[in-house]
Amino acid sequence: MSADEIFSGLKVVDLASFIAGPAAATILSDFGADVIKVEPPEGELWRNGHKIPPQPHSEEPYPFELANRNKRGVALNLKAASAQQVLERLAKWADVFIVNTPHAARQKLKLEYDDVAQWNPRLIYADLTGFGEKGPDAALPGFDLTAFWARSGLLFMTRDAGEPPTWPVAGSGDNATAVAMYGAIVTALYRRERTGKGSYVTTSLLAAGVWSASVFIQAALCGASFYGLHDRAHPANAGLNTYRSSDGTWFVLVVTPDKVPAVLKALGREDILTDPRFSDPAKLAQNRPQLTAMLDEIFGSQPMSHWYEVFNGVHVPFGAVREPQEVVNDPQLRANDIVVPFEGAGEKLTSTISSPIQVHGVTKVPARRAPGIGEHNDEVLKELGFTSDEIAGLRASGAAPQAAHAEVPTHAPGKPI
Repeated sequence: MSADEIFSGLKVVDLASFIAGPAAATILSDFGADVIKVEPPEGELWRNGHKIPPQPHSEEPYPFELANRNKRGVALNLKAASAQQVLERLAKWADVFIVNTPHAARQKLKLEYDDVAQWNPRLIYADLTGFGEKGPDAALPGFDLTAFWARSGLLFMTRDAGEPPTWPVAGSGDNATAVAMYGAIVTALYRRERTGKGSYVTTSLLAAGVWSASVFIQAALCGASFYGLHDRAHPANAGLNTYRSSDGTWFVLVVTPDKVPAVLKALGREDILTDPRFSDPAKLAQNRPQLTAMLDEIFGSQPMSHWYEVFNGVHVPFGAVREPQEVVNDPQLRANDIVVPFEGAGEKLTSTISSPIQVHGVTKVPARRAPGIGEHNDEVLKELGFTSDEIAGLRASGAAPQAAHAEVPTHAPGKPI
C-alpha cells in the first residue's frame, strides 16, 4: 500500500509559522496530503532559522526544510484587502486549515473559526496557541522554550540540584506539540467521516508540555512528596542514575528492584547484596552516596562497549548519551526509517528526519524539498478558479505578488504525489 491510499485527496492549508503547526502539516504530507504553505511575500522568519544562534549554523536552511517538505508554496499578503478572496477560496478548497496567528491579529484579518467555517462547514480548523485559547495569558506570545519547557515545569525538573535551568534544544517542544496537533486533526477527520461535520480543534505548547511532564504534575496534583532535583552523587535511587565508563561515555541506567540481583551478579559484585550499609531500605537511604561512589568506580573500570554487553545480557534498560553526530550515525535510525533520503533540498541536505508515525504496509511519500517563497502562486490560484486577469489583479494589488525574495530552486518542485 502506498501513502496515497491514506490521505490522497486530503487538502491542507498551512497558514502557521515556525515549527509546531507546519510540522503537523508535514506529518499529513508524509502520508499523501496535498499541503499548501501560505506565507508572507518576504517569507516567514523560520526560513532564516539556520542563521540564528544558538541554532547550529549552516548555509542550508535545514530548519525550514525539515518543517515544510512536500508542500506547495503560496505567498500572500494577508493585510491586502483582496487577499480575503484568496483566503475564502482556500478555505472552500481545504479539508484542514492550520493557523497559529495571534487571535487579536486573526480578528482583524477575519481569520477566526467563525469567519472561516461559514465558507466551509466541513472544514477542520486547527488552532495552535502558546498557552491555550482561554485564560489570563491566552494572548501571550509563546515559543516552545517559554510555553512548553518553562511554563510546564519541564525546565525546572530537567536539571541537577544546585544548577540553574539550562537551555533546551529549540524545536523539541514544537515537534512534540506537532504530533498532538496531528492527532487532533485526524480525530476530527474521523468525526467528520461519521457525522459530516467540521470541527474546531486546538492544542497548545503549554498543554503538550504539561502532558509531557504529567507524571510529576500529576504527583503535584495529589500532594505527593517530592525527592527534590536530581543529584547524581546523592541520588534518590542509585539504580536510576547517570554513570561514566572508562572511555568517557556517560550513560543512563535504569535498574528496577527485581533486576538488582542479576545486575550485581553480572558486575561480579554480589557482595553488595549483603553489605550491612545497604541491607535494608533505611540503611540504603542513608548510604546511597557511598553506593553511588562504588558504582562510579565499577563503571569507570571498563569502556562502554563492555557495559553494552553486560546490560544487554541481563536485559536492563540503559542508554549511552550521544551527541548529534553520533545520533545520525546510529544504524537504528536508518533501519527503522527514522532518517530517510531527502530529494532536491541541497547538496548537504541529502537526508532528513521522518515523522515518528509508521503504519505497517504503508510507504510514506518520499521526502522532497520545501517550496520557494510563492513558488506555486500561479498554479494554486488557477486551481482555485482565478482567471489570468484576476491573478494579474492580485499581483497588482500586492495580495499575491511574485515575491521578489523568492529563491526558487531550478530542480523539481516539492509538490506531493
